Amino acid sequence: MADDGKDLAEAQKSHWQHTYAAHPGMYGEQPSAPAVQAADLFRRAGARDVLELGAGHGRDALFFARDGFTVQATDFSATGLDQLREAARAQGVAERVTAAVHDVREPLRLPDASVDAVFAHMLLCMALSTKEIHAAVAEVRRVLRPGGAFVYTVRHTGDAHYGVGVAHGDDIFEHGGFAVHFFSRALVGALAEGWCLEEVHPFEEGELPRRLWRVTQVLPR
Repeated sequence: MADDGKDLAEAQKSHWQHTYAAHPGMYGEQPSAPAVQAADLFRRAGARDVLELGAGHGRDALFFARDGFTVQATDFSATGLDQLREAARAQGVAERVTAAVHDVREPLRLPDASVDAVFAHMLLCMALSTKEIHAAVAEVRRVLRPGGAFVYTVRHTGDAHYGVGVAHGDDIFEHGGFAVHFFSRALVGALAEGWCLEEVHPFEEGELPRRLWRVTQVLPR
């Protein structure tokens, strides 16, 4: 990433705080399609608890809880997590959901091999350097139990916004106030080293539409 990487990340953090405050529940109450698919995979694998990274205001975390999972939700936006907690109480699933402010650039405050499954929808493709992304995935590996699944989604270099807007280096481009690290297929492969890479599924989301991959990788037993 360019030398402004730290400043960019902090600016994005502030931007998301203001965005959640200005637009409560901005993504609605319905879960994302990747979360629905991940829940099915997690259930078939026998998972009971899910860690969601970058949970935002909680539409997917709450879906996992309604589906019977115990959920640990993290995000760097305290505003988004306040909305998540309020919604969990309203939906009657507060006992199955915990929420904690966490910056994915920092180590997870969880013991080794302590969770069954991890989910992250469009978190790793935020304003993170390649080095920071590798460190985040290493933390996921540390906290997952053997045989645990990690499902994540990212925008990729085939997306219409790739190469558009302000270039920050390291395949990061800022457009409309949001900075995105667009993933190459080589980066997906590098992040899966030492894992069982089960699927790299292309899909589209939103009005542009955004072009993404849903990646499923499993920690060997």
